[in-house]
Amino acid sequence: MTRPLVIDNARIVDPASNTDQLGAVLIEDGRISDLAVGGPAGVPDDAEVINANGQVLAPGLIDMRVFVGEPGKEYRETLASAGAAAVAGGVTSFVMMPETTPAVDDGALVDFLIRRAEAQSPARILPAAAITKGLAGKEITEFGLLKDAGAICLTDGAQSIQSSSLLRSAMGYAANFDMPFIHHVSDAALTGDGVMNEGLFATVLGLRGIPREAETIPLARDLQLAQLTGVRYHAAQISTAGSAELVKTAKSRNEKVTAGISINNLCLNENDIGRYRTYFKLNPPLRTEDDRQAMIAALREGIIDTIHSDHDPQDTEVKRQPFAEASNGAIGLETLLAAALRLVHSGDLGLITVLRAMTSRPAEILGLESGRISRGAPADLILVDPEYPWQVTEKSFRSRSRNTSFEGARMQGKVMRTIMGGRTVFIHEDIA
Repeated sequence: MTRPLVIDNARIVDPASNTDQLGAVLIEDGRISDLAVGGPAGVPDDAEVINANGQVLAPGLIDMRVFVGEPGKEYRETLASAGAAAVAGGVTSFVMMPETTPAVDDGALVDFLIRRAEAQSPARILPAAAITKGLAGKEITEFGLLKDAGAICLTDGAQSIQSSSLLRSAMGYAANFDMPFIHHVSDAALTGDGVMNEGLFATVLGLRGIPREAETIPLARDLQLAQLTGVRYHAAQISTAGSAELVKTAKSRNEKVTAGISINNLCLNENDIGRYRTYFKLNPPLRTEDDRQAMIAALREGIIDTIHSDHDPQDTEVKRQPFAEASNGAIGLETLLAAALRLVHSGDLGLITVLRAMTSRPAEILGLESGRISRGAPADLILVDPEYPWQVTEKSFRSRSRNTSFEGARMQGKVMRTIMGGRTVFIHEDIA
């Protein structure tokens, strides 16, 4: 049991109720017990009182796509280091991809990860289970046993299932258990040896390109199979205008379809690769500025539901290589919110729209209690100074890896405090 906590003088932004107002929140026994507009009606005698000084009080972020090295590649990231990075970035819960060694395709491993995360991570880690054994795309795992063990959803992570027949069977099986089915869409044959977006810039750099059709063709297939099977389908991450049109059409006839996007594809484009900067080698690749603007419009219109970090720690040896040989991936837990706030400061998106895609919408898709500020909800909250200026530096990261796409970037907006279950788990050094 913890002392009651009152957060006063806060700008309460709750996307779930579409509210943005000054007020106070009372937290007792790890949950929000009361809300008041203006100021608190009464404060318990033993309560701790935090003056937010007008800062934004929002639900803790829920990141639907995070890769962790443990077990198997702890030198890249552990559950503890990922959790520390998460709360520093305002992420109170995240979905852990099953790409570990061994892959998370067995109930015993799901149970192990849940127990170990509870003991070591300040953030709530939600293990995702593999759709296919060993992520090989050949044989379906035991969805029922994985769900019983605590798996939050089904996904093959960065792997894309190529067999339409197997995918249909897997979706039908997942529909029986009402589990979210999250699939990365990529046609292996069309992707081939491509390493960046296909187009003029790739030609100038002398690099093999990945056509947009490598994403839109398997996405069109997935959306048809989702309609056929009735599965709760989530396109893991889309990056092209054509993909947004496909999702928009599918949503008009299937309410179980949702889609996500990486913060990288919202904030960066292919030109950021510059002179072969491998920290910008990502999957899906950074697209054109026209595609990026189309993604922003799709998020504004509700076609895209969620924003995630696509946090993918890679060590120096696999990143400091010639561009074509370097591994995909960038870390992003600690820069997710600040990067998203760029779109708010630029006037492209409203604050509620951005926060909704990282709080209430992921919670709805995953069936979580969190992601909202309301009476009875878990007290997973963040205090944010949306104007705080800072610069991204490698030495400040809590992650074990340093492969950020935002190295040296000047940001505006920082998490000042992260609260999990009514308990402060992170305080920015300026207020510590």
